[in-house]
Amino acid sequence: MKFTGVRAIILGAVLLLPACSFTEEALWPSLTGEDPAGGTAEQKAAAPKEQAAAAPAPRASAPQAQAPAAPGSQPSLGTTNFEPTGVTPGQATGTFVGKKVIELRSELKKLQTSISQHNGQLQGLRGKMVQNSQRYHGTVAAVNARLQVGTTPGNPILVQQFNGAQSSLDRLASDITSMNQLATTVTADSTMSAFLSESTRAAFGVSGAVDEDHRQLATLEDEVNTTVILIDRLLKEVSDDVRRQTNYVATERSNLNLLSAGIKSGEIYGASLVNKAMISSAGSNLGSGPLRAMDTAGRRPLVVIRFDRTNVEFKQALYNAVSRVLERRPDAVFDLVAVAPGYGGPARVALNTTKSRRHAEGVLRSLVTMGLPPSRVAVSAKTSNAAKTNEVHVYMR
Repeated sequence: MKFTGVRAIILGAVLLLPACSFTEEALWPSLTGEDPAGGTAEQKAAAPKEQAAAAPAPRASAPQAQAPAAPGSQPSLGTTNFEPTGVTPGQATGTFVGKKVIELRSELKKLQTSISQHNGQLQGLRGKMVQNSQRYHGTVAAVNARLQVGTTPGNPILVQQFNGAQSSLDRLASDITSMNQLATTVTADSTMSAFLSESTRAAFGVSGAVDEDHRQLATLEDEVNTTVILIDRLLKEVSDDVRRQTNYVATERSNLNLLSAGIKSGEIYGASLVNKAMISSAGSNLGSGPLRAMDTAGRRPLVVIRFDRTNVEFKQALYNAVSRVLERRPDAVFDLVAVAPGYGGPARVALNTTKSRRHAEGVLRSLVTMGLPPSRVAVSAKTSNAAKTNEVHVYMR
């Protein structure tokens, strides 16, 4: 397939050759995506579930079955409503144990009041997160719809919509931070419930009790145990919500980087390459640090970008080529080679080498903006007498 200034070749098979160090290789630092107005995009973010009933059922309304979240949509949040069952009143017996029962009952009431407050905070946060997510996805859908039918590069209306989407995602990240803080306070409730459970059991061993004291203690122990279960479930569901929503927001940050690139060029891309590149930790190159460049002699490039004029349009072809590779091989890594013409004397070669490296930095920046982790790309440079102009070659390993 040929483009003016760009020739993209999609490989039909994977060519694996032994590693061979380059004599001229240079690795460049990681680069980040930017928003369409020129500013740097920020980050932040996680989801659902939990059911059950066992023991003297806490009044946690049973969660309803949830369909799995559609790709690109917010993961479903937990649905359980955590309401304590209340504390059974009792009569004073006048004994030391009876006074202890009254004291423990008062502490349990305070604990259950705290749980009710935290449950209210949780339900409020869930509602806000759903609203912010819906607002975010609605704005992104509007931007993509406009890009699909075609628009001008850097359209100010789309830039404004992008900023709105980013604000919605920031609010969602802020909600997740609040939910994290809620998990911390629920942990304190869990500690208190464990103390009450231990104190109630210990009260059975205190001498001088009457039968009524032990009857009230047995009732209180059941209610304390029910409260312990309720808190454990609350803490687990909050933790699940935080984890899933955090991952979701991190993924959408990457998608926003790619959307900003599309607004700048007036073209629509697709999902971030990082989503296509997600694989199990076994054998993953994510986070493994910079790759060592390999000798590309005898290998066919996936993409050849010729910088034979100003403003070469290569991003769409580059995205399509890399995206198709990652669909077939999510663990693929790439060699990015800056190629400079090798003729014209030492001064001319040095000048061309500097220019080609600069072009390679731009291609690397575009790949990172598209969501490809920098740790999946090895960058190197070479000269070639066959090259008529500065080029950047992209190879798949």
